[in-house]
Amino acid sequence: MAKTTGTAETRGELTAEDVSYVYPPYAVVMVTDVEHWKDELYGTEIRDEIERFAEEGWESIPEDERDAWFERFKWFGLYHQRAGQESYFMLRIGPPSGVLEPGQFRRIVELADEFSRGPASNPEFGNGWLDVTTRQAIQLHWIRLEDIPEIFERLEDVGLSTVQACGDSWRNIVGCPVAGKDKHEHVDAGALATELNETFKQNEAHSNLPRKWKVSVTGCDEGCGQGDINDLSFEPAEKELDGETVTGYNVRVGGGLSRNEPRFARDIDVFATPEQAVDVAGGLSALFRDHGDRENRYNARMKFLVDEWGPEKIRETLQAEYVDFDLETAGDDLRESYSYNAGDADGKHDHVGVHEQADGDFYVGLNVLVGRIGVDDAYEIADAAEEYASGEVRLTQRQNIILTDVPDENLDALLEETVFEEYSPDPHPFQRGSIACTGTEFCSLSIVETKNRQVRYARWLKENVKLPEGVEDFHIHLSGCTASCAQPQIADISLRGMKTRKDGEPVEALDIGLGGGLGENPQFASWVAERIPADEVPGAIANLLENFAAARNGKESFREFVIDRDDDELADLIEPEETDYNDPYMHNTKRTWYPYAEDDDLEASPAPARADGTPIPSDD
Repeated sequence: MAKTTGTAETRGELTAEDVSYVYPPYAVVMVTDVEHWKDELYGTEIRDEIERFAEEGWESIPEDERDAWFERFKWFGLYHQRAGQESYFMLRIGPPSGVLEPGQFRRIVELADEFSRGPASNPEFGNGWLDVTTRQAIQLHWIRLEDIPEIFERLEDVGLSTVQACGDSWRNIVGCPVAGKDKHEHVDAGALATELNETFKQNEAHSNLPRKWKVSVTGCDEGCGQGDINDLSFEPAEKELDGETVTGYNVRVGGGLSRNEPRFARDIDVFATPEQAVDVAGGLSALFRDHGDRENRYNARMKFLVDEWGPEKIRETLQAEYVDFDLETAGDDLRESYSYNAGDADGKHDHVGVHEQADGDFYVGLNVLVGRIGVDDAYEIADAAEEYASGEVRLTQRQNIILTDVPDENLDALLEETVFEEYSPDPHPFQRGSIACTGTEFCSLSIVETKNRQVRYARWLKENVKLPEGVEDFHIHLSGCTASCAQPQIADISLRGMKTRKDGEPVEALDIGLGGGLGENPQFASWVAERIPADEVPGAIANLLENFAAARNGKESFREFVIDRDDDELADLIEPEETDYNDPYMHNTKRTWYPYAEDDDLEASPAPARADGTPIPSDD
């Protein structure tokens, strides 16, 4: 798209009827509906409107303006839930690098207990929970508009915020979940993540970007920041500067998984010292702001700009227009030690378990199956964190949580708490490796039910399938659509929501991909089977693993096994079949108001509802 500069008067080209708009301190052509809405109102001013609507109630939002307002609300971490759940919202809270300071996790649990309960119960999780996401955030559902001002205030009382947890701006900055505690880090990634958060959140020059801007900071041996799949990635590196070896960051840009066109972030040949990193990040954010595609939101991601320009032009433009110091060429990267989701047959490297910190205390990583924690369990976890540790809780990109700063003398007592039988530091590999997105329970994009299904898959696989000898780490990610919130392309087995017909009836189905992962040499999964009925997927996984064990070369990892075979051969190894696994969600859950309600038909929905939960009649 064309970049415009100057004011309307100096250009002499804008009229009241034009579709080109100036948005200080820069100017861009804005032509989509979303860009028009953002031009009218975006950023910090949205909060006043949220609070006005909250005071006046759901019905005060004009029906023909709801799409515009819901798009704006995202800037403050609010997503309107899907059809059949009108007037209810999801609220996202994104602490940088997933670090929740003492008292913050408990406050989120209290808010979930008071405000995140819906008109129907979930058969696996009950009513009242919180969800840990693949970007080290927490999501609450069934939030009513009228309660949001109080929720904002109570979050802010303990130093938390929902600002820019969604929307076209800097999203939650992800990174090493044990930064500052880890014995294996080269540089404290947490310090940079915090500085980036403080610099660019609520920064008007970076608050209205063409699309979301996802940033990762890694400082450790393991590569747990998952920088390869982010728009902007800082990764540990070393470089000789003025006769001294300096540890800082190499910079990569243009990673991402969505739109069926995944990209790994590409090296732009830049090394940044910890002191330069914020300026480099700001320059790249501004470059995307000015040159990203605002005419077509489908193409409005950094990965497509890198495709169009190439890494060399990105670097040249960054140097010429967006930073005022000479950029250093890339240093020696430290990726050869990356072990996080690296596909090793005998490696875990996911922070689950008991690990010694650099200071001699311990951190305990707890497996949270599909990221969901019931309110009662969450209170018990908060109690344990405060009684036996520092009270700090950290979130990981595998939807798990970590309790830090556990003294050696408290470790045994902590692990004896009954809640850790469910949220175990030593789970079965099928539970440890399971990730699922929100799915049709709440999401308007998803095609299939996900979280309950993945819980049932993990349970059946644990009871019926034996992993091949030596395989301790096996990832199965279930994403309800191509938005890829469950990051399926970087799993051993990738599951993606589809529809098909079985016995003449429409049913929920999954595409199956194999062999994805990260590490020094990341690889996306190969999609080798399409539209497998969801109730035949556990049998397909069982047969695949049996065939893998039979054909495996020695201690060959699953990823190595996949790399050595073409897609047709891999497809032949899957062999979908029915088993005694029972799937209660084969019907079109997208057509329900809530997949688990006794009467789930859209017309039976109790939404929209007023602040007290009473339905709003359709003729009101």
